[in-house]
Amino acid sequence: MLIREATTEDWPAIWPFFHEIVSAGETFTFPPDLEKGDARGWWLLSAPSRTVVAVDDAGTVLGTAKMNRNHMGNGSHIASASYMVDSRHSGRGVGRALCEYTVEWAREAGFRAMQFNAVVETNTHAVRLYRSLGFEVLGTLPEGFNHPAEGYVGLHIMHKAL
Repeated sequence: MLIREATTEDWPAIWPFFHEIVSAGETFTFPPDLEKGDARGWWLLSAPSRTVVAVDDAGTVLGTAKMNRNHMGNGSHIASASYMVDSRHSGRGVGRALCEYTVEWAREAGFRAMQFNAVVETNTHAVRLYRSLGFEVLGTLPEGFNHPAEGYVGLHIMHKAL
């Protein structure tokens, strides 16, 4: 698997699984009815932020990550990131590889920590992955997310010092 900078030419490969994930409404705080054109601007970030894709040997996009400052100004020393993996390629270590990549990017860029602001507590695979990579749950916003099947569930704030 290769992780490389995403380009606008990658968007047609990203959009189907982006749309599947976001419209399911189970893991992201994005509007479930987000349109393709708007979604592209939300995900494909410009410098100094970054968006990457994980591709296999044939060039198939397996997943993607975006990384950025968590806040501006005096909070700009903390990074954040988001991840999406095509469900057809789940269980192959794509999410772990992308998360490790973003942590290393943040460390090399001089950030002091990474913070995830809204990890849905029922997204157990993501919570387990992040914990395995050294992230801790700092707190949980009770009923911060309206899950389509589980109802109101918590949103974790997760943190890792770099």
